[in-house]
Amino acid sequence: MGGDGILGVGDIERIKEAASGRRRWLKRRERWLVVLGVVLHAIYMLSIFDIYFKTPIVHGMDPVTPRFKAPAKRLVLMVADGLRADKFFEPDSDGNYRAPFLRSIMKKQGRWGVSHARPPTESRPGHVAIIAGFYEDPSAVTKGWKANPVEFDSVFNRSRHTFAFGSPDIVPIFCSALPHSTWNSYPHEFEDFATGLDASFLDEWSFDQFQSLLNSSNKDPELKQLLLQDNLVIFLHLLGCDSNGHAHRPYSSIYLNNVKVVDRIAENVYNLIEDFFKDNQTAFIFTADHGMSDKGSHGDGHPSNTDTPLVVWGAGIKHPKPISGSNHSDCGFRFVDEHMHDAPTPIEWGLNDLERVDVNQADIAPLMSTLLGSPCPVNSVGNLPLDYINMTEADEVEAVLANTKQVLNQFLRKSKIKQSNSLNFKPFKPLAHFSSILDQIEDLITVKDYDTAMKLSQNLRGLALEGLHYFQTYDWLMLMTVVTLGYIGWMVYLVLHVLQNYTSLPETMFRKERAVHLRNNTGKVYLCGCLLIGVLCFLLFLEHSPPLYHAYTAMTIFLWTQIFSQYQFLKGLWRHLCQSRYDYIIKLLATCAVSVFILEFLVNSFTERKLYTWYFLVVGVVASVFLFKSIPWRSGIPIFVWVTCWFLSVFTLMPAEIPDNNQLVIASGVMVVMIGIAAKMLDMHTERNKYWLYILNHDRQKHRFPMLFYIQELLVGLASLMVLLSTSHRTQKQELLPVHQLINWSIAGISMVLPLFSESGLLSRLTSIFLGFAPAFLLLSIGYEAVFYGALALVLIAWILFENTLLYLSKVKMSSASMRSMEGKVILDNDDRCLQLFDVRIPLIFLVLFNVAFFGTGNFASIASFEISSVYRFITIFSPFLMAALLIFKLFIPFLLVICVFSAITKLIQIPRFGCYFLVILFSDVMTIHFFFLVRNTGSWMEIGNSISHFGIVSAQVVFVLLLFAITNIYTRDIQTRSVLPSSRKAL
Repeated sequence: MGGDGILGVGDIERIKEAASGRRRWLKRRERWLVVLGVVLHAIYMLSIFDIYFKTPIVHGMDPVTPRFKAPAKRLVLMVADGLRADKFFEPDSDGNYRAPFLRSIMKKQGRWGVSHARPPTESRPGHVAIIAGFYEDPSAVTKGWKANPVEFDSVFNRSRHTFAFGSPDIVPIFCSALPHSTWNSYPHEFEDFATGLDASFLDEWSFDQFQSLLNSSNKDPELKQLLLQDNLVIFLHLLGCDSNGHAHRPYSSIYLNNVKVVDRIAENVYNLIEDFFKDNQTAFIFTADHGMSDKGSHGDGHPSNTDTPLVVWGAGIKHPKPISGSNHSDCGFRFVDEHMHDAPTPIEWGLNDLERVDVNQADIAPLMSTLLGSPCPVNSVGNLPLDYINMTEADEVEAVLANTKQVLNQFLRKSKIKQSNSLNFKPFKPLAHFSSILDQIEDLITVKDYDTAMKLSQNLRGLALEGLHYFQTYDWLMLMTVVTLGYIGWMVYLVLHVLQNYTSLPETMFRKERAVHLRNNTGKVYLCGCLLIGVLCFLLFLEHSPPLYHAYTAMTIFLWTQIFSQYQFLKGLWRHLCQSRYDYIIKLLATCAVSVFILEFLVNSFTERKLYTWYFLVVGVVASVFLFKSIPWRSGIPIFVWVTCWFLSVFTLMPAEIPDNNQLVIASGVMVVMIGIAAKMLDMHTERNKYWLYILNHDRQKHRFPMLFYIQELLVGLASLMVLLSTSHRTQKQELLPVHQLINWSIAGISMVLPLFSESGLLSRLTSIFLGFAPAFLLLSIGYEAVFYGALALVLIAWILFENTLLYLSKVKMSSASMRSMEGKVILDNDDRCLQLFDVRIPLIFLVLFNVAFFGTGNFASIASFEISSVYRFITIFSPFLMAALLIFKLFIPFLLVICVFSAITKLIQIPRFGCYFLVILFSDVMTIHFFFLVRNTGSWMEIGNSISHFGIVSAQVVFVLLLFAITNIYTRDIQTRSVLPSSRKAL
């Protein structure tokens, strides 16, 4: 060894070469982890469709032929789309009831009640429940909720012939592929009510079609003969109430008058049928698919949407029954909309003297089948409501038994399918001896013990329904366990990567273990992992499991194999924790607890934006108090942090649907200009202030573009002027000229390029980025979101000042002795220091601000219902893709600001940015697991969709954040700061 000093020239070269090799290895490993994370999240995102959104419909069951005489030859089903129960039953302001004919039926001829719909309370699933007897197929999410993806049986299928008239959105669902049907629907153009016309003419259209059918039969012997057959179904879909409810609200006179229209149609249909057939062999059912909220919408589980009227009369129907104390008992039963059984009837309905028979909506299908004496739809899960049917006791038992066997057949089919594909089949034990129960029921019927037979049949039906749910969720435990273990394995793998490559632990404690680890036994771990993957995938293959089941399993085992391959490091880490001081363990646990609390706060913020208001109110006080105690108040930093946090807290109290206020947008432009001027003055005139030292201009040489700042300020002013100009044109109904649009595009495009030529000092560059995106954001703003842009920027500056203060305080406390003791373990390559426990605040604060940028002015849901003025300044011709792209870009701008500041802070305090990125992904996946268990497959389409989107948004952050990092790196890569630790102290 020769040369100057302790190390020779050759040693120094070898050390440099080793350091360069480690940097290359680390970059390859970072790229590998990113690719692995993208693949993992893509695969696991699909798991929710295998767990929550598998169709409950099975095929291959034989229909159950009833063993009783049909009570009716034909059945008329009238569905008033969107008719609320309360608006149907209650009187008007003059005390007159809106449905006098159907009310007379309830009092003299038939039975009545409330049909309880299950969310989503929409037209297609509502009609499927009524006619086919099952609720929304969750796999319809793959069709955008627009169609049932799996074929199903219905009452219409089991009829001799079905006549149907109504909406083109409903009638074809059941009749388009049905050969024994005669149907017609009006054109889609009839449903355009932008002009506010009364839509009750659609109901009249359906009735007119039916009346024409009967009139035509007088000239068509073949049609006449068909109409005189038994097992006929006549379906009239009456859309008027739904359309008028959407257009005018259910309290409007038009909607309430439509109730009278459907009542009059029901009376006319009844009279037509009775005059035509003259045999009293027709059963009539009048109901609705869903209700209507006060806002003119439907879909959720509010009683105004789930409670619909049900009136049944005619052949085979019981007559009204006076109410008595014994009619109502609290049996604890709940309907599918969670309403209690035997809920009290409102006094204003005036029906308290008559027995009310409520049903679940799917119960109507077996009711119709029983009245016609036809088999129940094979996919039905409805329970036959006996209180409506007028049958002998023996026939009642036979009807319930037929209903039970139909549900039981579905259970047996699902059980057979699962058993044929399972190596370790676990049967549904309560129905292990179902055949003996059926034999017992048959014996009881033979000896005419109808009460016992009825109870056994109903109990068996209830067990069959439980069995259906059992097999629908049969794979849930396995899949959710595999996916959850996969996410946990990914997070553990990330923690190990961060500890090994971005902290001082490997250098100080595990040098020997690492050497042993590289030499020994990792091959055995990989071999065991490969064998386990092979065995489990082979077992899944034998069970005919879908390909994605193999992917979930293989990915999870692969991750845990990677973890166990580092068992030497894990052993050393455990020894380190066991030997650590008690106060360090307390700090570690406290950090974990605070992190989990913040992450759970973020999970809840997805459904409650106002939580951010409380967060910033509290953080503003806590951060400013900490700064007051640490630095003199005359620096202005504590007050600034307090005020900016409280200012930002206001925005999450504002409505997500942003109201137009162009004056506020123009004022925001002035605010942006003032923030830019203040930042420029700060950068130029506080060079000697030690609390601002590290964020000011790094290079005091004359800049090659001295006028750049003034050009950017001018562009912001021009953008505000163009907002004023375009607003005045639109107010005066004048067309926005192409030259105006060209100016707007030019201002937005040029301003986003200028930050690339700004000074490289931290505050200078961030100010330039802020001013660079401001014109585009202002031109795309319509209200208070423009102010939010400035408020978010002020909070980001406050974050920088807070970190800068911590940096100054750490330098003051750091003695020269401690500096020497840190050599060899605190500094990583590229002058980055190692991550420390307190550094977890950086990714946590980033996640909070990242989510605030998302929820501060609403969320992605607002894209579906945006104001045209949001893009009017760039494009006036309808172009959905370009408009959507502009709106998404507008939403991305706050994200870009947050990530630019995040990157700048990692440079300021000299911590590895990729280490922080992996911590961001780690914390995001804690939220992902929570959202994974919050995914819903019941409820309104919006509730189901939101649960999927929340899970998807957080899962996609591994890609989304990385993509934004790559974009913002263009702006932040050459930012320079005054390093607290000079490069001469870099550990080799």
